[in-house]
Amino acid sequence: MSDIPYSMAELLPHRAGMLLLNGVSRFDSNEIVVRATSSAQAWYADSDGGMPAWIGIELMAQAVAAWVGLRARSAGVPVKPGVLLGCRRYLSEHAAFAADCDLSIVARPVYRDESGMGSFECEIWTDERKVVSATINVFEPEDFAVFLEQRRAVQ
Repeated sequence: MSDIPYSMAELLPHRAGMLLLNGVSRFDSNEIVVRATSSAQAWYADSDGGMPAWIGIELMAQAVAAWVGLRARSAGVPVKPGVLLGCRRYLSEHAAFAADCDLSIVARPVYRDESGMGSFECEIWTDERKVVSATINVFEPEDFAVFLEQRRAVQ
């Protein structure tokens, strides 16, 4: 699928400076490719105006959320919130992405089950070169409000 009829705001709950993705380049049942651009004026900018590489974890999580959101929209169901559980093997070639750098973020599902647990292999590319790779683990609870209440009760 190349023409995505939804904006990032329709797929992700993030707003203002926390919505880091610009759009979807490619989407199918096996993969999503999304775009982002680092900004020297953003809240995360380092002293050189770059995006610290650790922000890549959030870029990957938002790519996964966009994939899940597009699958939900394609099935005619509402987009549900989920949570990032963790990241494994985050390998980055750089400490930061340069200011105004165009990034392509790829996410591919490796594992998903009926409980809402999932794992995705992710990559970040710039200048047609893979510069970051990681595995992202996520959870999409059946009822997010109940999930939050249960989390508060544990604390």
